Amino acid sequence: MFLGEYQRNLDSKQRLFIPAKFREELTRGIAVISKGFDEKCLFLFSVESWEELAKKITNNPVTNINIQKFSRWFFKSAQEEILDAQGRIKIDKTLADYANIKKDVVLVGVSTRAEIWSREIWENYADSADKEFSGNEKAFESLGF
Repeated sequence: MFLGEYQRNLDSKQRLFIPAKFREELTRGIAVISKGFDEKCLFLFSVESWEELAKKITNNPVTNINIQKFSRWFFKSAQEEILDAQGRIKIDKTLADYANIKKDVVLVGVSTRAEIWSREIWENYADSADKEFSGNEKAFESLGF
């Protein structure tokens, strides 16, 4: 399971050092990176989690235009990256540009996936989420917890 928050920097070759706890989840030594759904972050999946999500998406009717549109957008951005001997993966320039990632990066564990954020965008998002959820039991209740 992907948990926690880690501050990192891209090196000069656009490589990102993956935390040891996250590497444990990448049992085949392969990460799948795609565009995230909101806030311009990237998603990082293990091969197993990626295959499970891909199956959920592709099990929908091919005649569903919205699913097809989403599938094209989502799958075209996906990249398989093999961890190198130092536990790094390359972040494709197109994906880095999408998420406004330049150098300072935050990796965030979100259960079955990790997210890769520009540090600046993450800090703004995290501050907003803290204000919304910290000490606010009604926010939890509204989510069904």
